[in-house]
Amino acid sequence: MATQPASIEALLGVTAGLHASRLALAYSIEKGLPVTALDRLADSVAPDDARFKFRLIPKATLERRRKSASKRLTSEEGDRLARLAKVFSFALSIYGEPERARAFLTRPHAMLDGKPPLDVALATSPGADLVINLLGRAAYGGGA
Repeated sequence: MATQPASIEALLGVTAGLHASRLALAYSIEKGLPVTALDRLADSVAPDDARFKFRLIPKATLERRRKSASKRLTSEEGDRLARLAKVFSFALSIYGEPERARAFLTRPHAMLDGKPPLDVALATSPGADLVINLLGRAAYGGGA
């Protein structure tokens, strides 16, 4: 049974009102996503890996964020989360089911020098763009 693909905002737990600006996500990242956005995204992308969140933010840094008064991530950390949420959201829209999207993202891929798409997407923004391009090719017949 296919599930409704999740938006980037939904994956991060960012609520945008009915008349919210298209920049709502950008503004949320700029002001600092709540630490819970990391927990929410990690639970979606890697529900069986309790340590996955430390691939996005080092453990010591995350502990400091949790203990801080604001309990917010820096804009750079939020941007990293949004990048991964964008990739996972697109994978969900292509594969329809979280399990299939996760399988694609964790399986080594020949067009990424044998690296799993998730590793490439986590490394850099251009890497995430490559993974999205690869997903698009798979979805729209470009051969992937």
